[in-house]
Amino acid sequence: MIALGCDHGGYELMQEVIAHLGERGLEYKNFGTFSKASCDYPEYAKKVAHAVVSGECEKGILICGTGIGISMAANKVPGIRCALCHDCFSAQATREHNDANVLAMGGRIIGAGHALAVVDLFLDTPFSNDERHIRRIKGIEK
Repeated sequence: MIALGCDHGGYELMQEVIAHLGERGLEYKNFGTFSKASCDYPEYAKKVAHAVVSGECEKGILICGTGIGISMAANKVPGIRCALCHDCFSAQATREHNDANVLAMGGRIIGAGHALAVVDLFLDTPFSNDERHIRRIKGIEK
């Protein structure tokens, strides 16, 4: 299951992501927001982060206007490795090298078509399990 969260700046792109996940037959849990009304992104970042850390959800996707604030808020939760990605290489590399468990994007930065390609790479790329990457992740967690 994939945890989803956004603020008003990411609401429209999140609707595209939700439709795409449905087309792929992937299960998700939407933690909001549920409208374009102004709201505070930390609330949704933390809900998604806690769902991932608890094991309720395997991975998470967060979207705000830039992706910056929502990723910062998510990364405050121990055990979260949230990566802000607006290109396919970064999405693939953060999964292979960092075992990132949450993807952040900016709804005002990336177009829907490209965002869905980023989502697919993030969700479909496995962690490499290379010793050097495991060692580096342990260094992040200290």
